[in-house]
Amino acid sequence: MTADTLLPALTASARYAAHPASDTDCSCAPEDALLADRDDGTVVRHGGTVAKAHAPDTDPAALARRLSVAAELPGVLLPPLGSTPAGLLGRQVTLWPYGSPVDPDAPEAAPWEAAATLLARLHRAPVTIGLPPMRGPLKAARAIARLRAAGPHPGAAPVLRAWAGLPDWARAQAPMAATTLCHGDLHLGQLVRHPAPDGPWVLIDIDDLGAGDPTWDLARPAAWYACGLLPPDEWLRFLTAYQDAGGPAVPVGDPWPSLDVAARALTVQTAALAVAKSAAADRPLDEVQQAVVDACDRMSGEPPELGQGFAT
Repeated sequence: MTADTLLPALTASARYAAHPASDTDCSCAPEDALLADRDDGTVVRHGGTVAKAHAPDTDPAALARRLSVAAELPGVLLPPLGSTPAGLLGRQVTLWPYGSPVDPDAPEAAPWEAAATLLARLHRAPVTIGLPPMRGPLKAARAIARLRAAGPHPGAAPVLRAWAGLPDWARAQAPMAATTLCHGDLHLGQLVRHPAPDGPWVLIDIDDLGAGDPTWDLARPAAWYACGLLPPDEWLRFLTAYQDAGGPAVPVGDPWPSLDVAARALTVQTAALAVAKSAAADRPLDEVQQAVVDACDRMSGEPPELGQGFAT
């Protein structure tokens, strides 16, 4: 199926959801917008309605369970428009209200406290019976598979060595402790204001939501900080807000014994994707990409405190 086929059908779904009793092609309707078009999902907007076509291998039953969790946690997760996914050209499609995203051009206004507080609330919520596992480690393993398929690259070896040093659960080769409701792919792009444009922040993207180890949800900002890519004051704002909100992933005090494994895994995942893209485009790594590859190179020779080992 090509984008030429999927996009018109997906846009029509958003239009119909927004105007079920009217002509969905009416010229007075707001313009359509393509918000994302990646291997793991295509997202379009029509006015205040967003339609997402999930990855081709999405399990409909698992997606339906994740949708039900989002509907049950308004104020933490963006609630869907509808309780079940719909089939469209071999893809699972869900509908959502539009929310205003984080402004990438205003890093000083990044909502670190809001992200941390929402995570703490999510982690304290009960785990629904039958909810699938959080997919964070699976996504890391897929990044490594993509790296291996990309062909030779000088950055591949340190990434693969760092990957081999992780425990089995972080490489999706053994079950993880599945006791906590987790987002699975937390970054600032997963927050929107709803109702737009000035409503409270909520979390979006339930594709990786599930029962798992809550440290994974703190791992990306922890890894960025440890690699020197996130300023210390922003990391401290995030960590303090999470702890103040009663988040169970890390104790008050030194967070690194709890965060070390997951933060290393997220660093490896980020580096693997960077190297794979570099190899595919036949271009060198940029400064940020090289920083995460260098962090992987340091992992095998450093003590387990990721915060010390990465930033030195």
